[in-house]
Amino acid sequence: MSDTTFTAPAIDNRWASVSRPTTPEGWLQRAEEVSDILAADAVERDAANLPPRAEVKLLKDSGLVTVLGPLKHGGGGQSWETTYKVIRTIARGDGSIGQLLGYHYLWAWATRLVATDEQIADIEQLYTEKNFLFGGAVNPRDSDLTVTDVGDDIIFTGNKSFSTGGVVSDLTVLEGILEGTVTHVFAVVPTEQPAIVFNGDWDNLGQRLTESGSVQINGVRTSWASALGFVNREFQPLTYGTLNVPAIQLVFANFYLGIAQGAIENASAYTRTKSRAWPYGGDNKANASEEWYILEGYGQLQSKLWADEALLDSVGAEISAVLHAPRTELTARRRGEIAVRIAAGKLRISEDGLEVATKVFELTGARASANSVGLDIFWRNLRTHSLHDPAPYKKREVGQYVLLNEVPEPSWYT
Repeated sequence: MSDTTFTAPAIDNRWASVSRPTTPEGWLQRAEEVSDILAADAVERDAANLPPRAEVKLLKDSGLVTVLGPLKHGGGGQSWETTYKVIRTIARGDGSIGQLLGYHYLWAWATRLVATDEQIADIEQLYTEKNFLFGGAVNPRDSDLTVTDVGDDIIFTGNKSFSTGGVVSDLTVLEGILEGTVTHVFAVVPTEQPAIVFNGDWDNLGQRLTESGSVQINGVRTSWASALGFVNREFQPLTYGTLNVPAIQLVFANFYLGIAQGAIENASAYTRTKSRAWPYGGDNKANASEEWYILEGYGQLQSKLWADEALLDSVGAEISAVLHAPRTELTARRRGEIAVRIAAGKLRISEDGLEVATKVFELTGARASANSVGLDIFWRNLRTHSLHDPAPYKKREVGQYVLLNEVPEPSWYT
């Protein structure tokens, strides 16, 4: 972690005496307000690399943590279609906090994916009324946590190399293998306990404020009753439960889009106010904003982002309809078709976003490479998280669907 003396500024809760939004438009406006606050000092906070406690308080004070929470418990009662746009909007101001919020939404929905009706009701009431933030220790590239049966309780033990949001979360989703079996067990546990130890070792190129470092799970004890989706110690599987990967892959795509939008907004503002026209081209202009190649460049980049946004909005509406439908209705084929569409959307924004975050330097000029300008934060953030899983495998999934009419089998990455 950084040893800088930077201190995150206190954020006034401007919404303390204001009713929470009741419409998708209202929640998106709320997200815009939060995004603007985050954007104001995003570069400085990124450089300091401190745990985002003030940022999480901002998310909680604004109500954004409970956008998906049930209305009867004080939540927003919104759809995933709106929630994906909220993630995108927050990421436009700060990519790290967009990721943090997006992961929270997915882990908060984990109960809907695999839990019993009673567990869903209890956990949604808890996190909504308490305004809790979720983290997760579920990275599938590591060995699974070991789950030991000790009578009425189970004990999770092991290590995970990534745990996004862990240090600043209130609740942690754990996943492991029941000892002596191949049965996966998920449980939601309080984060603040001696058996969960965060190593404070997240210091990466980008997404620096996501608190995605490693964690030790040193014997977290919880009851069998909290094992999500188990009835009489037997798991009750549903195809619906395999939506976790498509749902979070679309979380990724939306905060990628938000980061790219932030890049083009910041770069264009710089070009309008600070970039200088090139005086040696033979077609000299008074201002950089009149240069034909600059106009062409922004036109190309923005066109790609508009196309990406349209694709992500379309598939966001598709998966939202499924996520909010009765869980028993989803078929394996429909799940696979949605996963392919999401893979295509993620591919496009990954490549187009990186292009945007790189080419904005060509459109702003040499002085825009100064650290004080901070345009590099967008490329660093996109480059870091777009390495999450290899793009060629996503391309293959789309190709197999187009050529062979095959949909991907559910896995930790498909």
